[in-house]
Amino acid sequence: MQSENLIEKLIDQTKQIISQTEMLKDESINMLSWRETENSWNILECLEHLNLYGDFYLPAIDNSINKSVAKPDAEFRSGLLGAYFAKSMLPGQKMNKMSTFKDKNPLHANLDKQVIDKFCAQQIKLLELLERSGKVSLNKVKVPTSISRLISLKLGDTFQFYINHIIRHLSQIERIKAASRNVQSTMVE
Repeated sequence: MQSENLIEKLIDQTKQIISQTEMLKDESINMLSWRETENSWNILECLEHLNLYGDFYLPAIDNSINKSVAKPDAEFRSGLLGAYFAKSMLPGQKMNKMSTFKDKNPLHANLDKQVIDKFCAQQIKLLELLERSGKVSLNKVKVPTSISRLISLKLGDTFQFYINHIIRHLSQIERIKAASRNVQSTMVE
């Protein structure tokens, strides 16, 4: 895929993510903290999980771009591992449940609407990084992963993996909202 087209696609996805998340600010704290079961995440926990990943990936991406001297490539070619990670994050008809690392699991954390503000601020930082990435190689710039600093992905794959992970959890948020509304409408009847 052309590097420029990939960056444009990722910028569009990030703008959609911001728009979708901004609407959550209008939801009540009861809706945002409602959980289907004792051990399932609520909306704020989903966003806090993403914030925890953002705390790792955004500085890592920023640092990798800053250190790079590699000029942009016309074409981006996904790496084997990067393509696998990115694709595995996409939401499907029936999403595979994935375990999260303990330090990225906000279950039962005391959270408020500031989680939404932090997430939106991280997405604005992501837009800035996507813009800056047009000046470096999406193929040659490597970014360490949160799994292990010994495993790094191409910058283009890191962006795709990171954004797909966000899309996955925004899909989860939509399911939580629907389930909450179903429960509330049943209680009203």
